[in-house]
Amino acid sequence: MLTPPAGLPEDALGVLIGREWGIPVKSLDYRPVGFGSHHWEVTDTAGFRWFVNVDEPADPAKLDASLRAAADLYATGHAFVVAPIPALSGASTVRHESFTIALYPFVEGASFDWNAFTGPAHRQATLDMIIRLHTAPPIARRHARVDDFAVPYRDEVEQALRAPAESAGCGPYAVPAADLLEEYRRPLQRVLARYDELVLQSRTEPVRAVLTHGEPHSGNTMRTPTGWRLIDWDTVLVSPPERDLWLIEPGDGSIFAAYAEATGVLVRPSTIMLFQLRWALSDIAVEVRRFRRPHTGTQDEAEGYEILRSVVTSLE
Repeated sequence: MLTPPAGLPEDALGVLIGREWGIPVKSLDYRPVGFGSHHWEVTDTAGFRWFVNVDEPADPAKLDASLRAAADLYATGHAFVVAPIPALSGASTVRHESFTIALYPFVEGASFDWNAFTGPAHRQATLDMIIRLHTAPPIARRHARVDDFAVPYRDEVEQALRAPAESAGCGPYAVPAADLLEEYRRPLQRVLARYDELVLQSRTEPVRAVLTHGEPHSGNTMRTPTGWRLIDWDTVLVSPPERDLWLIEPGDGSIFAAYAEATGVLVRPSTIMLFQLRWALSDIAVEVRRFRRPHTGTQDEAEGYEILRSVVTSLE
């Protein structure tokens, strides 16, 4: 996110880190990176640096389950996993009012933007990490939830389509968002219906579920002096392998072929489409929910509206 969350002062966050992790905080610097979580760089009184993620998840237990799976992966020798540091209680996350906080080691290295793989070697390195993840021992998935294929906040989209004027007074993007949905009502309804068909089809096929990251795009990779790393493990689920693979495929089938050669598992085009559609529908639903609630037009909300506009207008 681009701006710190309302309701969590930095001094309160510093006290919480000291109490829950035993780290005496000297400074906190907000880092406007990514979109969805809030991030701070932390320096302790000994000069060591740490990284903090703060979320306001709809399902805190689901987030905690994902990060516990990441911790299990790291504990079973998957050094490419940037896993959360356990709190003094042993928990992977700490709750504070509506917020969920996780603490990470500070990773030095090169980071990348969304959809900005630097070439075949970058994609191959990411695929290598994904293959290791998908073939992880069963103990690594003991805490992970099984994918239910739900689109988060889908009910908000359906309600907005039924009653577009309902949120008119919520803020500056309420009416533009409602107008956008009305203009693209039919393409959106077609995509929702097609997604439901693909989910039903997937459930009739033999189970091929593995432990998946969920968002292994280039922005969640880092090249460090000791090797590649995969970050942001808050979306871990037990799910078909296509959930990860579509995000690193360049469009020529090379990643799919390499995955099949390495694992013996053939990629299903229909399941690739399922996850592509869910990504788009999830982006729409999250932003529709945002603009159906009171908002003031912050920088984050402006970015959110641009995401909504871009995704909705790309629907066919």
